[in-house]
Amino acid sequence: MSKSYFTENFYNLTDGQVQFPQIIEKIKQFLKEDPNSTYDLVIGSDSHERQEPSGKKYIHVVTAIVVHRKGFGGKYFWYKSDKKLVYSLREKIYAETIQSLDVARDFVPILGLALDGTATNYSLEIHVDVGEAGETREMIREIVGMVTGFGYVAKTKPESYAASYVADKHT
Repeated sequence: MSKSYFTENFYNLTDGQVQFPQIIEKIKQFLKEDPNSTYDLVIGSDSHERQEPSGKKYIHVVTAIVVHRKGFGGKYFWYKSDKKLVYSLREKIYAETIQSLDVARDFVPILGLALDGTATNYSLEIHVDVGEAGETREMIREIVGMVTGFGYVAKTKPESYAASYVADKHT
């Protein structure tokens, strides 16, 4: 975990290309619109294998930052990256989870400073693309343990919508 996402390009359906400072401001405005509501701030990643015309394979990883006003919609932003091909499901899940944690490492302190103690009621979660029903069930404890070891709440399928729906939509 070493890359900084502060200057990377994220995307939003409404605004197109955005960077962290703009994301922070948009989330801050969204929270201020209804300070009495409850919010989830969620980061999650998903990936899919791709192939270049040359035949070289890689994985396309998308990380979503979602702010959800419970019962009243939300906003989200996503970041795309390509990584060398991973050769196992375990490597793929680790690549996704590590990218989510890296984004959280950069994003959370900046948001905290921007809110300057005026934060509304929100919880922070990392959504991971593992669940009881699929091949990833064997990995739940280790992936959840990794996320909680970094101090975040981990959500798995079917509750991990930021990874399994929002990020997946853009892979």
